[in-house]
Amino acid sequence: MIAYPTNGGWIEVICGSMFSGKTEELIRRLRRAHIARQSVQCFKHGADNRYDADRIVSHDRREVEAVPLADAQSLAEAIRPRTRVVGIDEAQFFGDDLVALVERLADEGRRVIVAGLDQDFRGKPFGPIPYLMAVSEYVTKAHAICVICGNPANRSQRVRGGDEVVQVGADDSYEPRCRTHFDPDGVEGRQQWRPPLESPSTPNDPRTRQAAS
Repeated sequence: MIAYPTNGGWIEVICGSMFSGKTEELIRRLRRAHIARQSVQCFKHGADNRYDADRIVSHDRREVEAVPLADAQSLAEAIRPRTRVVGIDEAQFFGDDLVALVERLADEGRRVIVAGLDQDFRGKPFGPIPYLMAVSEYVTKAHAICVICGNPANRSQRVRGGDEVVQVGADDSYEPRCRTHFDPDGVEGRQQWRPPLESPSTPNDPRTRQAAS
């Protein structure tokens, strides 16, 4: 159980690969703050319009209202004076200015919950997330399931698209991979890595477990 401060503000970072449940966990914490009758505001980057323009929506379709914004300056201007809990989704897109803003909000006595990818499709640290992890009081590192072997996955394999670092997509463009099966140079990694269905190549392959059950 996490012991939160009884006075003052703090920063929570929820990070990991795509499909690891980051947004789902952010929504869960914000809903609990609503139940506790705390004043809550939620924001997301305007580039993320995959499911809804004015909501953050997890891959399992849980959702909460959110204000889409383009940068940290716009976010700073949107914070209401009475807001006690601030949620920020897809924080990797907001740029390095987000770090100073989030620290200021926490210094003002607010609880700030930030969710985002800690690595880009090349496996490199992504935007402000690593810095936010360093200055935050609490870090939750979420994991997905590797589609190749079933082991915990902390990387996002791009299976379709170009070389731009920022490319919003879902399971049509990305899939979660473990360290072993992550291929930062292979956009067509789906065909390159997936073993034949009739002969799984590893005892951890989810198809092996299914066949044995």
